[in-house]
Amino acid sequence: MTYSFRPLRHVGGLCLAALAAFSATYASAQAQDLPKNIRLVVPFSPGGSNDVFARALAQRMASRNGITVVVENKPGAGGAIGAQAVATATPDGTTLLLNSVSFSTNAAVQAKLPYDPIKAFEPVAMLNRGPMLLVTPANAPYANVGDVLKAIRGPKKDVNFGSAGQGSTGHLAGELLNAMATGNAVHVPYKGISNAATDMIGGNLQIMVTTAASIAGPLKGGQIRAIAVTSAQRSKFTPELPTVGDVLPGFDVESWWGIFAPAKTSRAMVDRLNQEIRAIADTPEMRELFSRESTEPSAMTSQQFAAYVQSEINKWRKLVKDRNIAMATE
Repeated sequence: MTYSFRPLRHVGGLCLAALAAFSATYASAQAQDLPKNIRLVVPFSPGGSNDVFARALAQRMASRNGITVVVENKPGAGGAIGAQAVATATPDGTTLLLNSVSFSTNAAVQAKLPYDPIKAFEPVAMLNRGPMLLVTPANAPYANVGDVLKAIRGPKKDVNFGSAGQGSTGHLAGELLNAMATGNAVHVPYKGISNAATDMIGGNLQIMVTTAASIAGPLKGGQIRAIAVTSAQRSKFTPELPTVGDVLPGFDVESWWGIFAPAKTSRAMVDRLNQEIRAIADTPEMRELFSRESTEPSAMTSQQFAAYVQSEINKWRKLVKDRNIAMATE
């Protein structure tokens, strides 16, 4: 789909220096024009959250700047095919990637990616982020996180946790819970979260880490119960829920979406894109869209986003190694 529109002396010195540096960066970003034509690659099929966010961003970026922004879906290999297309594109801001937390989990579980997830990209901007949920069947005997941890630490290995598939974010989040709690819950992978939810309602799964949007129906219908959020802080969307970290300090898993450019894209272009994307993400319309996934816009600079992506990849790679999680070969 195409969107096209036309229309103390020392302290004081440090503060002044910081202000000057910020002003220079801001001025550089302002001076850098956006390309007249941008291709925004979504490495998944149409209809999912990545695609929805990309099209909303594309429409607003086009209308605000009088440019053309084309959203191109290139699914396959867990997002690797689309990412590779951007990694090998000309680094001039004309080709961008909208990816999600799967960008970092793929880096951990896919043994032979056709690109280096760190060296092949310039992280531009985090679009939005939010917690996942730790959930159980509505009739499960778990009143809180403490009950869940006690169950998965039991000697019988009779607690199953489901996910949308081997190497998915839900899978790795469950393994992280196991690792940090010294638990032994058994992973049961499914082909999609809806199948896992059906089995949970039927009593075949005891716990699961997933997004609120992916199980909205069973949650609203009272068939599945949320125990806690997985983020470090409570969520404004579910203020009544504690965090897993309240009982298991340091546990922190979030869903996120962000924009990447090919490596060697100029700093001026990256800064300009970051400025534009953050401004769009903070509009009421985008906030409302993000709220459907229980997420909020991010105010990260491109440098902060790059550091975050690096830390995410490091976290998941360590987990995969420590837990001896089977890696995909293609």
